[in-house]
Amino acid sequence: MVNMKTDRRIRVLVVDDSSLVRQTLVEILSSDPDIEVMGAAADPYAAAEIIRQNIPDVMTLDIEMPKMDGLTFLQKIMNQRPIPVVICSSLAEAGSETALKALEYGAVDIITKPKLGTKRFLEEAKIRVCDAVKAAAIARLHRTTLRRKVEPKLSADVVISKGSILRVLETTDKVIVVGASTGGTEALRVFLEALPMDAPGMVIVQHMPEHFTASFAQRLDQDCRVSVKEAEDNDTVFRGRVLIAPGNLHTLLKRSGARYYVQVQDGPLVSRHRPSVDVLFRSAARYAGRNALGVIMTGMGDDGASGICELKEAGAFTIAQDEATCVVFGMPQEAIKRGGIQKVLPLEEIAGAVLRNCK
Repeated sequence: MVNMKTDRRIRVLVVDDSSLVRQTLVEILSSDPDIEVMGAAADPYAAAEIIRQNIPDVMTLDIEMPKMDGLTFLQKIMNQRPIPVVICSSLAEAGSETALKALEYGAVDIITKPKLGTKRFLEEAKIRVCDAVKAAAIARLHRTTLRRKVEPKLSADVVISKGSILRVLETTDKVIVVGASTGGTEALRVFLEALPMDAPGMVIVQHMPEHFTASFAQRLDQDCRVSVKEAEDNDTVFRGRVLIAPGNLHTLLKRSGARYYVQVQDGPLVSRHRPSVDVLFRSAARYAGRNALGVIMTGMGDDGASGICELKEAGAFTIAQDEATCVVFGMPQEAIKRGGIQKVLPLEEIAGAVLRNCK
């Protein structure tokens, strides 16, 4: 039955063929005071009937379902009556190509659920699930402000201490560090496709599940002139190469002599994320300083805002994506508020600005 309450809570429709997953998601989402579950459906046809009666603010959607698969339903929804969708599927690991297609078709975010132990996983990922739904709602409602503040977060101190900035001689070779979250997969594609094959070396943190970043990097590598790969520990950062931080691992920029490389490691969540943009940016501030250029793109929350301020203090040039081209303006907005940004640009102009400032 559809709940007809008229308060300002985010109204969510849960669509999954597993009764256990539906029940767990309903319990998790209902526990958040800013979220109301308006209905649950076992297949797209049942979901369509609910939507005919009352349109949800956000829908969580499985990919593997009877009668109609989630991708087909997603395409139909986006063509007929667009609704912010969060994919909750076990295919993000084994079928990452399918998950990438979901993002292309319009899904706002993806939560990877394991094939076994799904109930426990979802319960442990409560914050992640609720945040994904809230980000999806903001992507639709733009400047709508949620009443509840985010829970306390750990800073980059738990992975890398701020310390003092190393005295680094300015060189002709710059290194670019980029942070993105919700909406970042498409933003990064636009940005990277505009770069020439000899663009400065780059390290990117895009908030993504484990095992998903490898497929994301492979697809970008096929579409872009620069070489793109999922970062591995000790990978060298050089011209024409882009390294994507692997899901569930922090990625830091380091320097040995004239060589920049990455350190990939486990560690606590920072700003509620692993990998964290703050961790990457702080390491770049310390080891690259004025040789770095920082870019912060679309995403919910404030991961990267503190780090990009440190980059600016270290002499790096900093850029933020503007509100008009962001899916969610949270991360860039917070970085701007804290005074860490020197240039605010539409997505399509960021690549050109990066290249000009790296000369």
